[in-house]
Amino acid sequence: MKTIALAGNPNVGKSTVFNALTGLKQHTGNWTGKTVEVAFGEYKKGNSIYKIVDLPGTYSLVSHSDEEVIAEKFIKSGEAQSIIVICDATALERNLILALQILEINKNVVLCVNLIDEAKKKKINIDTKKLSELLSVPVVPCSARSKQGIDELITTAINCCENAHEMTHQSSDTNSDTNIEEIVNRAEFIAKSVTSYGKAYSGGEKADRIITSRRFGYPIMIALLALVLYITISFANYPSEFLSELFSKLEVCSYNAMTSISLPHWLVDIVTNGIIRVTGWVISVMLPPMAIFFPLFTILEDAGYLPRIAFNLDNSFKRCCACGKQALTMCMGFGCNAVGVTGCRIIDSKRERLIAAITNVFVPCNGRFPILISIISMFFVLSGGFLGSFISALLLTVVIISGIAITFFVSRILSKTVLKGVPSSFTLELPPYRMPQFGKVIVRSLLDRTLFVLLRAVAVALPASIVIWVMANVSIDGNTLLYICSNAIDPFARAIGLDGVILLAFILGSPANEIVFPLIIMAYSQGNGIMELESLESLKTLLVSNGWTYITAISTMLFALMHWPCTTTLITTYKETKSVKWTFASFIIPTVVGLIVCFIVTNILRIF
Repeated sequence: MKTIALAGNPNVGKSTVFNALTGLKQHTGNWTGKTVEVAFGEYKKGNSIYKIVDLPGTYSLVSHSDEEVIAEKFIKSGEAQSIIVICDATALERNLILALQILEINKNVVLCVNLIDEAKKKKINIDTKKLSELLSVPVVPCSARSKQGIDELITTAINCCENAHEMTHQSSDTNSDTNIEEIVNRAEFIAKSVTSYGKAYSGGEKADRIITSRRFGYPIMIALLALVLYITISFANYPSEFLSELFSKLEVCSYNAMTSISLPHWLVDIVTNGIIRVTGWVISVMLPPMAIFFPLFTILEDAGYLPRIAFNLDNSFKRCCACGKQALTMCMGFGCNAVGVTGCRIIDSKRERLIAAITNVFVPCNGRFPILISIISMFFVLSGGFLGSFISALLLTVVIISGIAITFFVSRILSKTVLKGVPSSFTLELPPYRMPQFGKVIVRSLLDRTLFVLLRAVAVALPASIVIWVMANVSIDGNTLLYICSNAIDPFARAIGLDGVILLAFILGSPANEIVFPLIIMAYSQGNGIMELESLESLKTLLVSNGWTYITAISTMLFALMHWPCTTTLITTYKETKSVKWTFASFIIPTVVGLIVCFIVTNILRIF
């Protein structure tokens, strides 16, 4: 099997070309450095099969980041019989620098001038025939999103692959500063020789003057966040109720089926009141908001807005001696903190990568939204309908902004103490605004994100359901283990504005934050399994009768915002850092911050 590699700068459409060739649903994020690992696929032509390799984006063969090292090593290894170098037609000069470097090593190159449709909109004309003559390699114009030119591209690459020449020996000064300066000058000369410009409407540039401005950048970000939260809150209730009823019926059916074959009562109870009920809560509470939030998030990503968020927040992160790319990983954390931690791979500096991973938990994930939304709706919103949803979204936005402020604060503390250093520079490319591909957005967000996160949450919730059942059903001297444990930690919990039941629910809810509120209900109701109340009004009555006040509500929201990561996120942190020390740090730091903030706020509120 012969190999064809795809190389190019970040955000030029490599993964889109890869998907068009292989049919695989490789994630194609619309921001710099999204692809970090090498992806493999196959292209079949007749009886021949070619391996297609999607390399991480790199600006040159002078390695700085992990992804650039991967791309450089693969290109220099000679494993690929031909290389498709993908360039952005709207920024040809910059893209030619990498192409010229590769041509010094390997002549088996096909140049793909992608985004030719974007160039046409901007009245940029490229003479691909002349470009081919100047580089002495085939040049194919493409628009990978619409698959224009893809057939010609792969045919040309296969011909190049079958007639491959031996690699050029790389001299020791290939990547020297002098040689790079020569390549830059040559790239400039070639780009000017083959490119002509007409008069174009610069709508994207005019939009960026507003979206990335100091005056309007932050308000627009906050408004979009509030809009996404409003849509998520408004439309998640109905599918959540449907799934909850579905699992209730499943619970009854399972109970009847197991009792009909005379299984032991304890086994029937642990399956129905334990496993099915907890899993049902996790799915019915977590799935609908994720199924709404992730597509909305992916639309912003596909449209090119997320890099603008990083641009706007770059100075703020620099003041904290952190990396502006942390804004992107923070955005990922809104859906799932484990995904946010994985996304930290796009940050080059190990020090800044650790800061981003440790502080990602301060952004509330999808599992903590139900806690925050429920408390806001019960204690701080007096009306329902559109106005109630709007006020809930607005207050939730304020809570999230508080979490972002804590992220900046803790990032600065870490960068001045255990993770000292200066912020690294990075190239952030603002891609053109594009109409999102809604079909791919839905498939990608539901399969790559929603179901992936949900399955991991269910996997850790299953063993937790058994522990919860045991604690609710095993008694010592007439008191359940749940009551004994909550009573033991009650004095400490009240010092931070909670009570023993609430704190124990957070502890037992570590596998999945979605089960925290059901645990609180179960403990207050003295039930032997997780219970569900008919409405928020009945839930509020239960909470108030057990001593809840607005101080308890505020403290619980703060602790939900700032406490240890869930089990899935901790496991992901260990996999990414390969360090017990930093995994423990990601657990203890937000916990200590949460305890301190809750203690201070509680005592201030008690004074007033």
